[in-house]
Amino acid sequence: MHNDHDQNGDHGHHHNHDHHHHDNQYSDMQARVKALETLLTEKGLIDPAAIDAIVETYETKVGPRNGAHVVAKAWSDADFAAWLKRDATAAIASLGYTGRQGEHMRAVFNTPETHNLIVCTLCSCYPWSVLGLPPVWYKAPAYRSRAVIDPRGVLAEFGLTLPEEKKIRVWDSTAELRYLVIPERPDGTDGMDEAALASLVSRDAMIGTAIAVSSKISAAGSPEALP
Repeated sequence: MHNDHDQNGDHGHHHNHDHHHHDNQYSDMQARVKALETLLTEKGLIDPAAIDAIVETYETKVGPRNGAHVVAKAWSDADFAAWLKRDATAAIASLGYTGRQGEHMRAVFNTPETHNLIVCTLCSCYPWSVLGLPPVWYKAPAYRSRAVIDPRGVLAEFGLTLPEEKKIRVWDSTAELRYLVIPERPDGTDGMDEAALASLVSRDAMIGTAIAVSSKISAAGSPEALP
């Protein structure tokens, strides 16, 4: 089941799944990891800055490369794009990327008429297999609530201003179903191979808080904080 909303205020939705069976079940584990990290830091055995750098790498670089590969293949292979629309779980798995707990994937395609945005309103369900670690702002209560109530305003805070006539559709992730935004292919990229195309796809574009552009300069950036 999926829950989606549009910019006209149709935000009624129901979760018939238990979020605590997914991300929140790791709270005890996370507490233990934090305690171990603190102990090792106090003993001088690890450098917190080094850990932060590793997390940043997996959050913004290594993980999202998987999703960028999926997007680039969809842009350049019409048969794969059709498969992705029909059965994203299988299409993504064919590239070697599978969910860590068997959750299903759905690919939602941006079009000239519609922009898609991903959120998880109750916790932080996220497509780890294609996007790596979720950014801090994705888990923040401000994003989780305001992305549904005022998606256009939230996107503006990310630096993404969309035409008023473009519909914004919000997809609410669950423990069983995760979403991947397939951004529109930028103009002027017809001669690029898949590797070059993938380099144009940012993590935020695959969440929907940015768009893909025909250069490596992001079309929008993550805000410092959402009020």
